[in-house]
Amino acid sequence: MSDSVLRMENVTMQFGGVVAVNNLSLQVNKGEIVSLIGPNGAGKTTAFNVVTGVYAPTNGAVYFNGKEIVENFPRGKMKKIYAGSDAGKFTRHLEPTPDKITKLGIARTFQNIRLWKSQTVFTNVLIAKHLRRTSNVFSATFRLNWKEEQLQRQEVEELLKMLDLYDVKDELCTSLPYGLQRRLEIARALATKPSLLLLDEPAAGMNPQETAELTAFIHKIRDDFRLTILMIEHHMDLVMDISDRIYVLNFGALIASGTPQEIQNNQEVINAYLGESEVN
Repeated sequence: MSDSVLRMENVTMQFGGVVAVNNLSLQVNKGEIVSLIGPNGAGKTTAFNVVTGVYAPTNGAVYFNGKEIVENFPRGKMKKIYAGSDAGKFTRHLEPTPDKITKLGIARTFQNIRLWKSQTVFTNVLIAKHLRRTSNVFSATFRLNWKEEQLQRQEVEELLKMLDLYDVKDELCTSLPYGLQRRLEIARALATKPSLLLLDEPAAGMNPQETAELTAFIHKIRDDFRLTILMIEHHMDLVMDISDRIYVLNFGALIASGTPQEIQNNQEVINAYLGESEVN
């Protein structure tokens, strides 16, 4: 448990009569690249949404670096404290919102690219830096925070250089090739200074050359930024090449977990998702 960065315990997410995620438990250890795979509608993105505070789970809990960050408790309700000097008292419990989850050190990308389309590459990344600003309305109004703003601009330039995006920093993000737009979205996530990065189908829509470049890119950012990565992906060549471990969902339930080789040889996974052609 000491190396655990992310842990989901018995997480269930139900929408009315539909169980999108059913009693899911998984663990991602420090420095790992772990993939979450399964057919469309298996509950993968819903699991991401629970981790990032978009949904409060119907049941179960999420732990980040050993600390519970999401639990199945109604938003805004009163909660009794059972331990410590405040035992017996009640406190109002609020589920963490996505911005608070991000401040803890968890960043994500999305299956459909979500960039600020009318903004430049540089501005798209700079906007993410605002999450870490210490200024308030007063200091921002009178530009008392100019040193902090200057530092963040310098950090964005350095980040763009590291990710080979500096030469296009003044271009509108929509003018970039698709592969670079994906890279820009990852750069924006990295600007929040995460230790855990969640990638939702980063290779979606990419050609073989772009996918190969993405594979090298993910390895590079994992090492350069000392990241732990949890990834949803349908591109099996990428998954099998890059993953330390894999979890497989089907109809919201975990049906297998293990190394890439173990998953490739798992008959239940072959029947539910991979198919014979994927492993031959």
